[in-house]
Amino acid sequence: MAQGYTLLDHTADLRIRVAGVDRADLFKNAALALFDLISPLGAIESTEAIELDVTGDDPADLMVNFLRELLYLWAGREKLVTDITLSHISDTALSARVFSVDFQPQRHAILHEIKAVTYHRIDVGPALDGWLAEVVFDV
Repeated sequence: MAQGYTLLDHTADLRIRVAGVDRADLFKNAALALFDLISPLGAIESTEAIELDVTGDDPADLMVNFLRELLYLWAGREKLVTDITLSHISDTALSARVFSVDFQPQRHAILHEIKAVTYHRIDVGPALDGWLAEVVFDV
């Protein structure tokens, strides 16, 4: 399990199960999983820090909104996320510092073109030994 996630079977999209020791770790691992699926993170050094504040109606909505904001960094600004630090997280809001690097086609390989983060089968919540989430990405 790389970066705290497992790829699950899904008919046409990418579905993952993400684990974290707490809610903040879960959201960080979900974000890193998204970018690991886009391009292998490996030893990429960040060159920029971006502040994000995201809200949602509940933990599942917050997860989708957070991952959508991060996906915009890729699709809209061609940034690859290398790390994340969450400074605040609750059921309905989070604040994060996102470390990124500009995409360079000669240096970074693209594994999957992820079009969207979906609500299909979204599940976020506490588990016996931490927190778990399942997320489906439209490819």
